[in-house]
Amino acid sequence: MRTARGEFAVVDAPVAAGVEPRGVALLLPGFTGSKEDFNPLHVPLAERGYRTVAVDGRGQYESDGPEHDESAYAQEELARDVLAQAEAVGGPVHLLGHSLGGQISRAAVLRDHSPFRSLTLMASGPAQISASQQQRVQLLRDALAGMTMAEVWEAMQSMSAPEETATGKLDGGLDNREDLRRRWLGTRPAQLLATGRQLCAEPDRVAELAAVPLPFHVLSGALDDTWPLALLDRMAEQLKARRTVVEGAEHSPNTDQPLATADAIAAFWDAHPDQGQGRL
Repeated sequence: MRTARGEFAVVDAPVAAGVEPRGVALLLPGFTGSKEDFNPLHVPLAERGYRTVAVDGRGQYESDGPEHDESAYAQEELARDVLAQAEAVGGPVHLLGHSLGGQISRAAVLRDHSPFRSLTLMASGPAQISASQQQRVQLLRDALAGMTMAEVWEAMQSMSAPEETATGKLDGGLDNREDLRRRWLGTRPAQLLATGRQLCAEPDRVAELAAVPLPFHVLSGALDDTWPLALLDRMAEQLKARRTVVEGAEHSPNTDQPLATADAIAAFWDAHPDQGQGRL
């Protein structure tokens, strides 16, 4: 996807054949994730009339970015990228961010809400991540200070739970080990370092967001060790947001329970219709 801020790798899923288009959505993945995290959602959302464009952010997997310049991944820079992506897709668009992607989405909306029809925060909380997850991020930051991405990957595979990264379970819609390795090696270390620091220090901006004239949706699994559900419940109340808890899902409802998650997302979007499919 070509934008005023550069090119970004995307999975662009059109509306299903024979289905009346209802809108277009931009989907942002989480920390250590990629656009493939949303693969299980594309078909059910397409069948509900939604074109979905999942994006690798700057320095994530197949989108370019500097290897070692952390300033390129400041939250403000990533938010500007999202605004450029929304403009390229054509809007207003429904915006959905998972975990870290939710906080980047929030920053984009606070900067300029006009390109967006709605905002869904999926497993993404009001401020910094939990203490246990901060410890995991610090372990990753320490490892990246003296090891290559390939060496960190091998170290993670030697752990007792190889499906986990330094921040918890891999978010991905990728379940082939070689694909997961390829994604890890494609991600720029500076992106992980900068966004990991953001997750550990993010301030509570819910009051600011509540003043934005957009409909909000707070969606999570029934268990989440990154942001406790009580925090998500309170955030939804402050935002006067629709609140969805997906049973049988944890931090990645998009991959844990994709059909139930897609149904909840589409029902929210249906209540706030868009005009047309946008462009790419």
